[in-house]
Amino acid sequence: MNNKKSMIIVGMLILLVALAACNELPVKPDDILPTTSSKLEKFNSCDKLIDAFEEAQKSGQGNMWRTFGGDMMVAEAMVKTSAVPTADSGAQRDYSETNIQVEGVDEADIIKTDGDYIYAVSGNKLYVARAYPAEDAELISVTEFKDFNPNELFIQGDRLLMFGSSSHDNIKPYPEPMSAAGAKMIAPDIWPGPRHVGVVSAKLFTIADKKDPDVLRTVEIEGSYVSSRKIGSDVYFVVNSYPNFGPEPRGCITPLYSEDSKEFAPIVACEDVSYIPPLHASNFITVAAMSMTDENADVEKEVIAGNGQNIYSSQDNLYIAQSTWGKDQKTSISKFALNNGKIRFITSDQVPGKILNQFSMDEHKNNFRIATTIEGYANNKDTSTNNIYVLDSDLETIGKIEKIAPGESIYAVRFMGDRAYLITFRHVDPLFVVDLSNPREPEILGKLKIPGYSEYLHPYDENHVIGIGKEVDASIDADKIHTENAVYFTAIQGVKLAVFDVSDVAHPIELYKEVIGDRGTESIAATNHKAFLFDKEKNMLAIPIIVAELPEGAEKNQMGDFVFQGAYVYDLTLEDGFNLRGKVTHYDDDSVFKKAGHYFSRDSGSIKRILYIEDILYTFSNKRLQLNNLDSLKRLKALDLPYEENQYGRPYYEDEVVMMR
Repeated sequence: MNNKKSMIIVGMLILLVALAACNELPVKPDDILPTTSSKLEKFNSCDKLIDAFEEAQKSGQGNMWRTFGGDMMVAEAMVKTSAVPTADSGAQRDYSETNIQVEGVDEADIIKTDGDYIYAVSGNKLYVARAYPAEDAELISVTEFKDFNPNELFIQGDRLLMFGSSSHDNIKPYPEPMSAAGAKMIAPDIWPGPRHVGVVSAKLFTIADKKDPDVLRTVEIEGSYVSSRKIGSDVYFVVNSYPNFGPEPRGCITPLYSEDSKEFAPIVACEDVSYIPPLHASNFITVAAMSMTDENADVEKEVIAGNGQNIYSSQDNLYIAQSTWGKDQKTSISKFALNNGKIRFITSDQVPGKILNQFSMDEHKNNFRIATTIEGYANNKDTSTNNIYVLDSDLETIGKIEKIAPGESIYAVRFMGDRAYLITFRHVDPLFVVDLSNPREPEILGKLKIPGYSEYLHPYDENHVIGIGKEVDASIDADKIHTENAVYFTAIQGVKLAVFDVSDVAHPIELYKEVIGDRGTESIAATNHKAFLFDKEKNMLAIPIIVAELPEGAEKNQMGDFVFQGAYVYDLTLEDGFNLRGKVTHYDDDSVFKKAGHYFSRDSGSIKRILYIEDILYTFSNKRLQLNNLDSLKRLKALDLPYEENQYGRPYYEDEVVMMR
């Protein structure tokens, strides 16, 4: 085959990737074998597994990014948060924990504290700082990585587990075949030889010596990171990987795996790959478990032909969800039992529609609840509908409410015990209160329609919910609307905080509202719950925010000029609502905003996380860890971080999206 034809084939494969849709792929019963360790079925040969992926590719269902070498994947940005106390943390101080979804299930983040020290990642560095008391605060160590991009971490006593991405060049074309079966291969004559491999790296450190964190173990799995959870001292994480096609004879196409810089090899043999019907053959999911206290313990691994987009975890079960688009909008759910670092597949099933994020899922009294949207548009009308399904422990649907809020889409969900709170949006912001006390007959108890919408809902108590999102003025540019009952994009204004009172479930009310800034104002706390700090006992709510304000005389449909970036700290009570305690910033003057106008790009001074230890509030940006008095917010001390910006003058691995004007 000449070079021109080779390039055509490569181009066609890349085009297929762009057009690929995750649809059902029929697999014959004799192509799979039952497994005794779980309810998962497994392929009985490498050929059968490869056939499934090739058939998916021919029908436009598969994804061949990993074919022919060059790793075209980009490891997903990991934007999580943590600060969970451990049993042997130094002093039993009062300090903020990670804003997590499920009690007892930690989520990784860019910063954590144990009440004595703060551990943070930024750029290619790990920072360890003595945090309390303020007069003793200092930066103790900076660990710089050259071939590893750290993204988030967990802590457990004197251990730290860090997730990130790495890449390796000149990996040999393919390890020794793990199946004796020989057969054809797609375009074997354009296989380029040694290739580049992108991996998810998990590095376990001992931090007993804060001045010199030491790597105890490194685990690497080819692919991109989905998410992770920590239960006790065990961490469970999920990786997506594309199939590897090598030269004849057919070898195992599973992801590559390595520990402690040893030679890469397939993570499992083809015959050990499981299959969840319906088969989504675009890639592999690896569910792995790693101990933080025993660096010699085996890494548990379950490899499945499928895909994962969002995960939800209780203390006992992990759920992986994958939504499909197009005509057949469905979400596939796979359930795994978790027990002291062991992983066991339980079952899988589907529900109509697609989910928004991890908060669209919940487990309660052995039932799994999930909220979905079926999107649609016809005749200048949004025909979307929304649903809540209740599934039993075998993922069989036992209750449902469908066609909620026609013409709108889910913007936020929060399950709280026997209730669900649902925010949809198209023109106004309906808050639905859903009763799930009888899982077989869920019902809508009440709803509230107000301007604006919430993107994140947070429990205040059993009868009150906090929302953060955007204020909306539907009158702005209403004459430009093309979709019935919609709003024009210029109608979306500043950041909105709200407290909803659902004491009277049939008639919920917006008890308090606070609107910050004008159009262009943004808070990452609305889309990343780990940036949201709330403490009911301290009557405190704090969020990172960038504030835009309209110049005098400007129309409300205009973009405001940026005037502030930092943290807004509120006193919040049910008696008085929101009262601004004060603001904290890492910019020593406002010259950067005056120069920027409404084209400000977040840089290394942008506050990303907020936490407290006793009477000190800590704000973290790429360039500074700042200590402030919790009551007055007066700056006590600033620890400068040796952070480098990239060639464009913007910080690496920023977890906020730069505003595009």
